Amino acid sequence: QVQLVESGGGLVQAGGSLRLSCVASGRTFRSYTMGWFRQAPGKEREFVAAIRGIGGGTVTGDCMKGRSTASRDNAKNTMYLQMNSLKPEDTAVYYCAATVKPYISTSYSLTAEYDYWGQGTQVTVSS
Repeated sequence: QVQLVESGGGLVQAGGSLRLSCVASGRTFRSYTMGWFRQAPGKEREFVAAIRGIGGGTVTGDCMKGRSTASRDNAKNTMYLQMNSLKPEDTAVYYCAATVKPYISTSYSLTAEYDYWGQGTQVTVSS
């Protein structure tokens, strides 16, 4: 069982930045593929970014391409999402997800590929 705890959300003005963190339990964190998703009220969960367990390569979703950077610190069992140039439409609950697979062969944007989810952290961007 893997437990995920997100933090770092909050209220920020448009154009500002936030860094989200996700701490994972588990002794083999470095091999997990990790992902960030978000969900706004009344909308489906949307893929933001992912980091492979093997090689650490990243995949970024269209919604925040060019404005976000996902990274991980395996020594701290932690994944980060640096978000810049935030817009009001970025307002959502941001979720951390994990799978024990070191990479995903189908699509990193599929929620079904992830086995574990955090409780989410609210990000609100004011105009």
